Amino acid sequence: MSSITFRRFGDELNSFVGKSVSVVTADGKEYAGTLTGVDEDLSVILDHLSGAGDNVFKMAINGSNVREIRLTAKPYDFKALGERLNRSFPGLVQVREDIGVIIVMDKIKVTDKGVEGTGLAADKARTIYDEYVRENKK
Repeated sequence: MSSITFRRFGDELNSFVGKSVSVVTADGKEYAGTLTGVDEDLSVILDHLSGAGDNVFKMAINGSNVREIRLTAKPYDFKALGERLNRSFPGLVQVREDIGVIIVMDKIKVTDKGVEGTGLAADKARTIYDEYVRENKK
C-alpha cells in the first residue's frame, strides 16, 4: 500500500474518533459506543458502551480481533455549511473536511462543535452555524 493511501486511510479512520461506532469482532460480537482511541493496528478504545454488560464503562479491543468498525452517527456535512457561510463571506471560506474545520476570513474556525472567534464576523458565522444546526436536527 502506498504511503499516501495509508495516510488517507489513517486520516479517515481518525475522523471516527469521538463519534458513535459499532465494532464487530472476529467472533461476531458487536459493541457500540463512542470511539475514543484507535491505533495503526486497529486496536480500539470504546466509551459509553452498549452491548458489553452493565459493569463495563470503557473497553479496549485488540486490533487482531476487530473485523469491522462502522460509523453509526451521520457524518457532519461540512460542504453544505461551507456553502452557506460562503453566501455571507464570498471567497473567504475554506472547507477542510480532512481535518474537520471550516476557516472563515483566515481567523474564524468553525467545527462540528461550534464557532471560535470574536467580533462581528464571528457573530455572523455563529448565527449561520446555529441556524444550520437547528435545521438539521429536525
